[in-house]
Amino acid sequence: MGAIKITIPEAITEIGVEHFQGKNIKNKAVLIATNWSRHWGTYTYFDDFPYVNEEAALYLRDQGANFVGIDSYNIDDTKGKARPCHSILLHEDIPICEHMTGLAELPDDNFKFFAVPVKVKGMGTFPVRAFGIIDK
Repeated sequence: MGAIKITIPEAITEIGVEHFQGKNIKNKAVLIATNWSRHWGTYTYFDDFPYVNEEAALYLRDQGANFVGIDSYNIDDTKGKARPCHSILLHEDIPICEHMTGLAELPDDNFKFFAVPVKVKGMGTFPVRAFGIIDK
């Protein structure tokens, strides 16, 4: 599917609607690049990571995103029990991919994105082979 990358400044923890406004996300995979994957393999990866707030999840849904991926530990803030992004996006059959890496290698737009799952049954989460193909 067509995709767009939204790069979030590293100082931002709560990702709001303002980061997506004015972007053409209809019928696209929206990949959120925070560079948090640089902390993979450390305890830091699980603390104070960037997440998408509820208003932004509603915006992504309402603007027709087909898929939302992020390069951090979780798309939701895990400090409380609410998981608005999971609830809003998955309820509308918009898949979510977390723990992504290598998003800096992709352009901001004009590429295709694929998230190919392995063959498993009976799991709530599962690994995928995610990759982009850059349009020339």
